[in-house]
Amino acid sequence: MSQPLYLYDTLSRTKKEFIAINPPTASLYSCGPTVYYYAHIGNMRSFLLSDIIRRTLEYNDFKVRQVINITDVGHLTEDGLDLDQGEDKVEKAARSAGKSVKEITESYTTQFLEDLENLHIKTKDTTLPRATDYITEQLDLIKKLDEKGYVYETKDGLYFDISKFPPYAELGQLDLANQKPNTRHDMSTEKKHPADFALWKFSGNKDKRLQEWSSLWGVGFPGWHAECSAMSQDILGEQIDIHTGGEDHIPVHHSNERAVAESASGQKFVNYWLHNAFITVDNKKMSKSLGNFYILKDLQAKGFPALAYRYFILLGHYRTPLNFTLKALEAAKNSWVKINKELASLPDGGSVDEIFKQKFTEAINDDLNTPKALAVLHEVLQSKLSPADKKATIENFDQVFAILDLDKFKTINLEIPDEVEELLVARNLARKDKNWPLADDLRKQIEEAGFEIKDTDNDSILEKKY
Repeated sequence: MSQPLYLYDTLSRTKKEFIAINPPTASLYSCGPTVYYYAHIGNMRSFLLSDIIRRTLEYNDFKVRQVINITDVGHLTEDGLDLDQGEDKVEKAARSAGKSVKEITESYTTQFLEDLENLHIKTKDTTLPRATDYITEQLDLIKKLDEKGYVYETKDGLYFDISKFPPYAELGQLDLANQKPNTRHDMSTEKKHPADFALWKFSGNKDKRLQEWSSLWGVGFPGWHAECSAMSQDILGEQIDIHTGGEDHIPVHHSNERAVAESASGQKFVNYWLHNAFITVDNKKMSKSLGNFYILKDLQAKGFPALAYRYFILLGHYRTPLNFTLKALEAAKNSWVKINKELASLPDGGSVDEIFKQKFTEAINDDLNTPKALAVLHEVLQSKLSPADKKATIENFDQVFAILDLDKFKTINLEIPDEVEELLVARNLARKDKNWPLADDLRKQIEEAGFEIKDTDNDSILEKKY
C-alpha cells in the first residue's frame, strides 16, 4: 500500500493511520437494522459508510471480513426511546400486522437486502447473522460476565454494572456522575446506576412474549446491547479492526457493547470506531408524523434511482451532517446521469492514469473523503486524457464509488414502443400548431411511459428516463 490510509477514530477523537491486526485481512463489523420496518434513507447512510470503508480497504489491497448483523429480538422501545423497558419493536410490529414474528422479520430482511443490492452495497462474502441464531453464544457471554462479577440480578432481568468497567464513559464522553434516572421510563428501580443496562430480560407474563428462551436465570430474551458483542466476537474474534454505525449509537449502544466485549475478553475490543453523522430532511429530523420519512422505494417511486441517492451521499463527508431535500437529490441525479452518459459513450481499452489515481487515493485514504475524491473524478472528465483513458481511470475509481451503471445508459439501438413513437409524432404536430396544452399533456404521457423528451427548435429527441 503506497499511500497510507487514515481513519477518524471516535474513541480517541483523532485521525489515525490504519494498521490491521492481521494483515492483509481487515475485520469490519457494522450494526445492522432492526427488522420491524423498512430501513429509511438515514439508516442507509450508515450502510453506505460501511460499504465505502470496505471498498476503500479492498482498493488498498486488504481482504475484508465483514459482518452486518440483523436484529430480530431484544430491541425495546417506549415513546420512541431505545430503553431497557417497553415493547420489543419486532413483536409490536407482528402484533399490529396480525402476523408472526418470522413473517415480519423475513419480509423486512428481504427488503433490506434488496435495498443494499440497489445501492451497490457489497454483500458477497458478508456474514449477516440474525440475533435469534446466536442465543447460545449470548448466554455463554452473559455467564462469563456473571462469573467475573459484572452482572447483578433485579426483578426484571440481569444487568451490567458499569461501575465495574472504569472506561465506560470514554466513547460517548459521558458525564456519569450527574446522570439521573429517567423516572418516567426507567421502571427498573433496582438498577444501581441509570446507565446500567440489561443483558437478559425475564419474560414475566408468558402471554406477552412471542420470542423467549430458557436460561440459567429463567425464561427470557437477550438485551439488545449484548447481541452485537456476542455475534462479533464469535464470528470475527475478540478483537476487531473497525466497528461502524450511526452517531446515535455512540453514547448508549456502542458504549454498552464495548463494555460487554472488553469485560468478557480482558482485551481492547475495537481499534477504530467510525460513526456517520445524521441526515435531516428539509432541515428537520426525519419523522413519520412530519411526512418527511423516506425509504428508498419512496425515492424510486419519485423517479430517483437508488444510485442517484448513493451519489448524493458521497457528495458529503460521512462525519458531516447532511440535509436532504428533493431539490438537492434532483441536482445529484442530474450529475450522476451526466457522468454515466458520458462514460457510456466512451470507448474501452484505455489505461488508468497514474497521476489522477494518486490524487484519488490521497483523497479517499484521507478518512474516506468522498467529496474530494469525486472532485478528482470530474477533473478526469474535463482533462485532456484520451476518451479511453478517461473511462479506464474513472472505472478504476468506481471500485470505491460504485456509482456507474453504464449498460443502462447506452443509447445504441434504443427500443421505442410504437405507441410512444405515435405520441411523439402527435406532440411534434401539437408544437408546430402551437397547441401548448396538448403538447404538455402528450409530454406527460411519454414520460409516464419511461422516456424523456429533449426539445430542439424543429424536432424532439427521445431518451430513456433514469
